[in-house]
Amino acid sequence: MISRFISKSISNNTKLFALLIDPDKHTQKSLAALSSLAEKNGVDLILVGGSLLNNNIDHSIQIIKKYTKIPVLLFPGSLLQITDKADGILLLSLISGRNPDLLIGNHVIASARIRKSNLEVFPTGYILIEGGKSTSVEYMSNTKPIPADKTDIAIATAMAGEMLGLRYIYL
Repeated sequence: MISRFISKSISNNTKLFALLIDPDKHTQKSLAALSSLAEKNGVDLILVGGSLLNNNIDHSIQIIKKYTKIPVLLFPGSLLQITDKADGILLLSLISGRNPDLLIGNHVIASARIRKSNLEVFPTGYILIEGGKSTSVEYMSNTKPIPADKTDIAIATAMAGEMLGLRYIYL
């Protein structure tokens, strides 16, 4: 299980390197090349997803898996990005925002499908932090990011997510 690998790394105070791939930003050829590079350069996990995902998620994951043995986790930007071709899914709850669909609504809709899949589920709090420019996530989710200089708010948000049972936090 991937979660055991992550837990063991945390226990050993070992850092992991996760690569986020947005298939919309790649051709079949560049996706294959990036996957090979990830394998050669010690990437521990590959996250796959994006704000729109016009490319076929199943096909993109099949290409990645052809060129690497690295576990592939879904980083879904929408319900359309759920597939059992991956090894797991970051079940993202946008806890820095107040959009009910991204806090729990979409999770309710996807729950039966995810439960029937073979995906390992990673309950993950997603915290959007201001980075100096507007992002696709901010626009698509209609969420205002936490100001970069408000670390106390980001920390309190992460702690609240942890208290709600979210085992992972993505900033």
